[in-house]
Amino acid sequence: MSEKNTKEAKKPQKKGEDLQKKIEELNAKLAKEHDDYLRLMAEFETFRRRSAEERLALVGSASADTIKGLLPVLDDCERAMELLAKSSDDAAKEGTALIYNKLMDYLKTRGLAVIEAKGTKFDVDQHEAVTQFPAPTPEQKGMVIDVVQTGYTLNGKVLRYAKVVVGA
Repeated sequence: MSEKNTKEAKKPQKKGEDLQKKIEELNAKLAKEHDDYLRLMAEFETFRRRSAEERLALVGSASADTIKGLLPVLDDCERAMELLAKSSDDAAKEGTALIYNKLMDYLKTRGLAVIEAKGTKFDVDQHEAVTQFPAPTPEQKGMVIDVVQTGYTLNGKVLRYAKVVVGA
């Protein structure tokens, strides 16, 4: 009888070990699934953030292209105002100045700024030297003597370099 009792005692012990093994397997599987879920959520968050950044960059790039396309119009307005300064037609002067100021005010609200160049030290990050000219005074050596074409920045980034004459 003792042999029978021993077999019966081992049966529940083996069953308990099998159940314990099964619980460990299920816990490991649950932990793996939970880890996969967390990784997937992190990947999705990264995707959403990257998509939003790309959308903003696209909008910024489109506005920069549009504003860059309007720069020749600003140049033409500046040239027209210079020519009209010598004219006696006050209405034309006033109308051209009005159009230029309205356009410039609007573009400034979008982040456009003029690069002030004349009389400043030549800066390769903002100026493009078109030519060098003998400086009238030693103080003007390395300085911008004249501006051939106005330069602009858009939200702190150079949109168009100022084309300048530098004192040599």
